[in-house]
Amino acid sequence: MLGAADRGRGDGPHPVDRHVGLRIRMRRKEMGVSQERLAESLGITFQQVQKYERGANRVSASKLWEIAAALKTPVAYFYDGLGDRAAAAAQRDAAQEFMCSSDGIELMAAFPRIAEPAIRRKIVELVRVVADEI
Repeated sequence: MLGAADRGRGDGPHPVDRHVGLRIRMRRKEMGVSQERLAESLGITFQQVQKYERGANRVSASKLWEIAAALKTPVAYFYDGLGDRAAAAAQRDAAQEFMCSSDGIELMAAFPRIAEPAIRRKIVELVRVVADEI
């Protein structure tokens, strides 16, 4: 028997649809593909891509297959991390949303260019301390 958490809440997108949508957005941004360009390659409107990315509309199996092909990734990519429970899922969703933001993309591009591991570690520690004080 499925519990309420397994079925999703009745007050918004199902957690699986939201997760898949966030993964679509993250991969699209990683590839530098606009919503318009992805939509064109799929034969749909960019508004439909927006709805998929928000989890407002479910992505059919065949459309997810097309999205995976367009974004050059396996279908399983969109389900990675779904075995986690509620707290981990919420943290993952927040992290994915940040990574898809302009600040997140800029940070992900710049951080690996810091060649010295000790400096990278100090930056991580600084961010952790600042975040804990907020």
